[in-house]
This record gives sequence, C-alpha cells and structure tokens, in this order.
Amino acid sequence: MILLTGGLGYLGSHMAAQIIEQGHEVVLVDNLSNSKIAVLDRLSQLTGRDISFVKIDVRDKAAMQEVFSQYPITQVVHFAGSKSVNESIQQPLDYYDNNVNSLISLLHVMKEAQVKTIVFSSTAAIYGEPESLPIPESARQAPITPYGRSKQICEQILQDFSNAEQGWKIAVLRYFNPAGAHSSGIIGEVPNGIPNNLVPYIAQVARDERPFLQVFGNDYNTIDGTGVRDFIHVQDLIDGHTKALAWLSTQPQAFEVLNLGRGEGVSVKQMLDAFSKAVGHELPYKVVARRDGDSASVYADASRANCLLGWQATRTVDEMAIDTWRFYEKLA
Repeated sequence: MILLTGGLGYLGSHMAAQIIEQGHEVVLVDNLSNSKIAVLDRLSQLTGRDISFVKIDVRDKAAMQEVFSQYPITQVVHFAGSKSVNESIQQPLDYYDNNVNSLISLLHVMKEAQVKTIVFSSTAAIYGEPESLPIPESARQAPITPYGRSKQICEQILQDFSNAEQGWKIAVLRYFNPAGAHSSGIIGEVPNGIPNNLVPYIAQVARDERPFLQVFGNDYNTIDGTGVRDFIHVQDLIDGHTKALAWLSTQPQAFEVLNLGRGEGVSVKQMLDAFSKAVGHELPYKVVARRDGDSASVYADASRANCLLGWQATRTVDEMAIDTWRFYEKLA
C-alpha cells in the first residue's frame, strides 16, 4: 500500500488516480489547508473505488503513527507542504514549520514502522537564478525565497538521513512548473484563494472570474519579452513518480535527486496563446512591473531522469491548455 501525504492536493490526487489505475492500494492523508474534500468524491468517480482517506496534519506524529499501524504501508510519496513563493516571503516561519517539520515527523514515523521507501516533492526553486541553461541537478543551489530554502533544508535532511540509515530508498524529485489536468476533466488544480501558478490564473480569466491576466514584465531577454518557464503536464510529472517508485523497488539502497521538466522553455505569452486557442478566443492581459526575484528563463536538464528511470515528458503545451480548460469548464 502506498501512502500519499497531501493526497487531495493537485499532484496528490493525480498520483492517486494513476496508481489506483495501475492496481495499487492507496491511503491518502491531507489537512485540507490547500485542498478540498470534494476531490475525494471526484477520485472515487474517476477510479470507481472507495479510497481510504484520513484528515490529519503530517506534523501530528501520534496521528501519523495511527495511520501506519492501521494500514499496511510499504511506500510513501510526500506531497504535503506549503508551496507559494510569494506567501513564503510574508510567512517564513509557517513555511519552515510546515515543510521542514512535516518531513521530520514523517521520517520518524516511517523509521518506527520500518517503511524505508519515500519519494519527496522538491522544486526547481532551490536553484535560484540559473547560472546556465538548461539546469542540471548539479547546478549551484541559491534559493531566493523561504519556500525554496525550506525545500533545500528538506533535501539535506534526506541526504543526511540516507547516509546514517541502512536500506533506505529515497528519490528527491525537483519539479519545474506543473500544469494541465487529468484528461477526464474530473480532477485538476483548484487552488484556495489567489492562484500561485500561471495556468489556473489564466483559467480564471477564461471563466471571467478575473478581468485579465497580469503579465509581470515584457522586457526580458526572451522570445517575446515575457518570462520563460519549463511547464510540464501534471500527467507527465506523475509518470515520473510512478517510475521512481518502480525503480526504487529494485534497489537495495538509494538516494537520487532528479529534475522533472520538459527540458524546454515556454514564455508566459506562449502559454496564454495556447490557452486562448483552447478556449476559442483571445484572453485579455495587462503588462505590469516585473516581480522581484523573477528570472528571465528557467528550464530543466531532465536527461538524468530519462537515463535512470526511462522517463521523458511527452505532452505538449497545447495539451496542458486543452486539459486544463476541459477541467475548468466542468467546474460548478
């Protein structure tokens, strides 16, 4: 059985759908701080299965011990955590507490239960301003926000823990920019409050929930002056997780860090154009001042994941837009 922390969130729900489809048993835990209980019903609708779910905070060690005693867990994918770059600047203590302490609590409980396989959600934000492109896993780490630094600390904890403990199998996956939705249109990304990511923000503009998209700067040295990022379809990203779990299961001990991205840059304007095409009309936008700390271009060297796992992102930006819009059209 596979435990997914943050299991009702954007990535956790897509992971749940995929591994249930592959025949695995899952248990989801989530504190619902940035997710909705309605996702559980959507997952049941999508999979045709009743899904085990426990509402708890991963930092609650006693509650997590109960989960491990109740379910025959053999592997863990740790999605739970706070992920807003801007919010982390305003609430640094909350971010360090949630992201770092949840991992420490989880590892304590896993060690007690002798569950020694974990896939950890990390981020390209740990690289900071890239020195060169594409960005390999060996690139200098210089995160510029508490969010990025909290994930860097988590990675170091996992590395130190792996060095100290025998038989642990750990994969750290550094995400670039997840986008898109399940092809069924049943699950997707519905952030609480103002979206932190570009694509749900565009979708809200398409649904007339926002008057226009704010484009932060159009004077970067990029193809059209807008910022360039490595957008990766959520289904491709989840494929990387399932392949990581499968690979870890063949290893006696492992600690691997892998980038997950498409390996090419897409500008904000290009993503907006793809979404306009999916919706069927031009979506309004306004150029505003650059944000502090934003890089002109960020995209991955994902060749290591390809070499080690046989994984490669295959879905296009147009597919990300189409799948996202299909999901948002079905929202009430």
